[in-house]
Amino acid sequence: MTRIIKAGELDLRQFVRRGDQILWGQACGEPLSLTEALVAQRAAIGPASVFLGSGFSTTLQPEHADFLHMSGIGGIGTHRRLTAAGKLAVVPCHVGQIAGYIRDGRIRCDVVFLQVAPTASPQEFSFGAVNDYVQAAIDKARVVVAEVNDQAPDTHCDRLLSRNRIHWLIHTSRPLVSVAPASIGEIERAIARHAGAFIEDGATLQIGVGAIPDAIAQLLVDRRDLGVHSGMLGDSVVDLMQTGAVTNARKPIDAGVTVTGILIGSQRLFSFAHRNAAIALHPSHYTHGEATLAKLPRLVTVNTALEVDLSGQSNAEQTGDDYVGGIGGQADYVRAGHRSPGGHSILALPATAVKATRSRICATLSGPVTNARADADIIITEYGAAQLRGQSIPERARRLIAIAHPDFREELARQAAGMIQRGY
Repeated sequence: MTRIIKAGELDLRQFVRRGDQILWGQACGEPLSLTEALVAQRAAIGPASVFLGSGFSTTLQPEHADFLHMSGIGGIGTHRRLTAAGKLAVVPCHVGQIAGYIRDGRIRCDVVFLQVAPTASPQEFSFGAVNDYVQAAIDKARVVVAEVNDQAPDTHCDRLLSRNRIHWLIHTSRPLVSVAPASIGEIERAIARHAGAFIEDGATLQIGVGAIPDAIAQLLVDRRDLGVHSGMLGDSVVDLMQTGAVTNARKPIDAGVTVTGILIGSQRLFSFAHRNAAIALHPSHYTHGEATLAKLPRLVTVNTALEVDLSGQSNAEQTGDDYVGGIGGQADYVRAGHRSPGGHSILALPATAVKATRSRICATLSGPVTNARADADIIITEYGAAQLRGQSIPERARRLIAIAHPDFREELARQAAGMIQRGY
């Protein structure tokens, strides 16, 4: 039986036990009334654990680790402050693996917090802004707690959530966590111009959020019959769909429908996705699954990295002691774009970091290898595009040096001399 709680009477001790692990919808799907209550009541509940995906709210702070043990996929968004403080234990995994880890108990889920949207039926709810691994959490959790937010978008999902599956329900009306479009500068526009050359009419896109993806999207409004199959969508997809650049007409699966797992953006995106049958949210086993991605020819995947070494392997997670990103879903898409007939895998990044004092094209990575060099395809900076597929290590080094910032090319060539001479 579903029990209804009034917002002002929310006492998590009714269903959260000491030592429980709690999962909730990530990013803009965070159920703020529930997560804020957890933070406020954490001492009364006693020690508990949380597993985190990406985050863009200010709910969790390092000092909350006094009663909340935090683990998650990395320092994505505002969770960067948790990794910087050494308060988040990073679990290296692909987004597409999380649901399976939950199902087999490798990631424990005792309680799941959801933000869902009301639908035309009082007995069913939409998953709103997030439908990635929450269904796996629902299936595994001892307790399912749903915040029904009438400001959440009623999105088309692979299925609806039955009221009978909810143990505790709270009705709210509050704005979602919002992520404003990034500021685009000349570097991002230059990168976008190089990337646009590899995206033709009829291609299917995987593209994330941020200044570089947004700049690329702005250049694609003159394309026709683009498709979208992506782990996340930002505001830029609204323009692409409204201008007719994205129709999904040529996709062999999900024809006519933009497919994603998460909405990460502003109210503009949420309003556009509300009851829009041209956008569908699916679980991560579908958005990131190899079996699904293998059905998409001409798939062009666009991701970024912190740095790329001269053999083509890349790091999207950590710079020195700072864990600032995460594996996320990019490794799944990097490989899928590389293998797609007629497709491409693009890694796009500025040539320098730290106010142009450090080259992002480097001889040796300063952090872990997120993407193997065997999966490297096209690396793009504002100085050009290095096509690495099928190229030897010496030739890769030459091409990558050519797109590094000019101030660093001589030193990179010196560092690469032994590699080029050996051939590996």
